[in-house]
Amino acid sequence: MTSIPPRMESGRLEAFTDGVMAVALTIMVLELEPPHEPQWRALLGQWPVALSYILSFIYVGIYWNNHHHLMRVTEGIRGRILWANLYWLFWITLIPFSTAWMSETEFATVPVALYGFVLLMAAGGYFLLQHEIVLFNGRDSALARAVGHDVKGKLSALLYLLALLVVAWWPYLSCALYAAVAAMWFIPDRRFERAAVR
Repeated sequence: MTSIPPRMESGRLEAFTDGVMAVALTIMVLELEPPHEPQWRALLGQWPVALSYILSFIYVGIYWNNHHHLMRVTEGIRGRILWANLYWLFWITLIPFSTAWMSETEFATVPVALYGFVLLMAAGGYFLLQHEIVLFNGRDSALARAVGHDVKGKLSALLYLLALLVVAWWPYLSCALYAAVAAMWFIPDRRFERAAVR
């Protein structure tokens, strides 16, 4: 009787994650409806939809990119990592819904708050995933060294919380803070790239 190896390959996890994120992007683009009039002003009238879509597309792209780099320095996975990945993906799949609501209401307070909450929970899910991988791969693993103190991750959470605190008064400021976090992460996390080549 053969024993089950303690470490599983991450290929299946990556393929499933790629599929889920592709579906999330597809749902978002299907929410885009062209204007009925054939004039530029009709297209300009769709600015809330366009801005929401662009911001959310960038967010999903950032997560997809960083997840790829995360998996490159992950030496092995286990069941708890699979569940942490699913928990993170749950929040990712809510991005299209919260994006559509925010754009259709032209950045009203409650939809902008929901959008920020989804982003905060997705960030928390990603932190949990990263934490579980570090626990399993060891504090001296390449990933643990790459993560370090995770200043960008902590700053992101702080900006999300600040955005949620001010959303009742200034929903556009909250959106600006969401965009600031996206801008901060737009360039892939080089810590993982450096760790992968060692």
